[in-house]
Amino acid sequence: MTASDFKKMLKQLKGKPAKYAKFLKHNAPKKRSCGLNLKRCKICGRRRAVIGSYGLMICRQCFREVATSIGFKKYR
Repeated sequence: MTASDFKKMLKQLKGKPAKYAKFLKHNAPKKRSCGLNLKRCKICGRRRAVIGSYGLMICRQCFREVATSIGFKKYR
């Protein structure tokens, strides 16, 4: 189930409190403690291709834009 489907279902169940509570209990997305969804780019929020080295936590596209300003001379 995707995030959009989850939100659509919540919208439909607003009028039925018992079914709404049961749906939330069994189908709410879980809190992640590790993995790709936890890492996000500080600048744009992208979840893929995040560079975590040196504590950067920015995606490769944003890194190319700001590499020279943060002190990297050679980055390719």
